[in-house]
Amino acid sequence: TAYRRQRQMCIRDSLGASMLDDPIKYGLLAALAIALVVAAVTDLKSRRIANWLNLAIAIGAPMFWIASGLSFWPEIAAQIGVAIVTFALLSVLFALKAMGGGDVKLLTALALWIEPSLFLKLIIMMALLGGVLTLVFGAWNVMRRQKNRIGIPYGVAISAAGLWVIGTFYMPASTIAAAAQ
Repeated sequence: TAYRRQRQMCIRDSLGASMLDDPIKYGLLAALAIALVVAAVTDLKSRRIANWLNLAIAIGAPMFWIASGLSFWPEIAAQIGVAIVTFALLSVLFALKAMGGGDVKLLTALALWIEPSLFLKLIIMMALLGGVLTLVFGAWNVMRRQKNRIGIPYGVAISAAGLWVIGTFYMPASTIAAAAQ
C-alpha cells in the first residue's frame, strides 16, 4: 500500500539512504537475523535460549546504533527505555511462570535493536504468531493424548516477529524485490 511504502521510506531515511550503501549496518542486521534463527531453532528443540546468544544480541545493538548514526538523545535513550520497560513487564510474566527466562531476555535484547514505533508492531506480530503456536502445540498434545501442560517455544514467535520487522522495515525495497525474484 502507499502508506506502507511511505513508512518504509521514512524509516530508510532515518537509517540512511540505503542499507546496501552501508555494509556494516547490513552485516549487523544479517547477524541479528542469524541469531534470531538460532534462537528459534534452539527454543524449538530444547525449550531453551542460551544466555550467550541473548548477550550477543544485546551487545550488537550499540554497534548498530553507531552504524545507523543514532543520537544519544532521544533515539538511543528511547531504545534503552523500551528495553527496560520490556524487561520489567516480562519479568512479571516470568515470575508468574507465564513466560520463560530466555524469552524475556531475547525480547529485551531485541528491544535494543528495534525503534520504539516498530517495536509495538513486533509485539503485535509476536502475539499473533504466539497464538498460532499455542493452537498448533495444543492440537499436537491432543493428538498425542497428553494431558500435561503445553510447553510453547515462544522464542519461535519472538524470532519470527523480529525477522518480519527486519525484512519489512529495515531492508531496502530493492533488496526485497530482488530476493523475491
